Amino acid sequence: MGNIAYQLELPQELAAVHPVFHISMLKKCMGDPSLIIPTENIGIKDSLSYEEIHVQILDRQVRKLRTKEVASVKVLWRNQFVEEATWEAEEDMKKRYPHLFKSGENAEQGTNFLLSTI
Repeated sequence: MGNIAYQLELPQELAAVHPVFHISMLKKCMGDPSLIIPTENIGIKDSLSYEEIHVQILDRQVRKLRTKEVASVKVLWRNQFVEEATWEAEEDMKKRYPHLFKSGENAEQGTNFLLSTI
């Protein structure tokens, strides 16, 4: 469209998405067809949002700040590779997904983060 705006060709199922983007919003990408995930597999809603589903908790760490300690868990999400796993606050994950965390003595030691695949 111009020097600072691009119009993308989007698939029909994403027709509700405005196809024009400012150049600052785009990043160079070397396409790899094996990384394309069909939108049918993700379950995009009419509002163009989707619910991310956790698959597994891979790791746990505790960061020490000046006055407190913050526990985080590394979460593997559906339709993502292990390299794309994110660190999330353990407290938030326990509230949202209490079934992932086994109760007991191991909870304090950080060995309670193993879970079954959904």
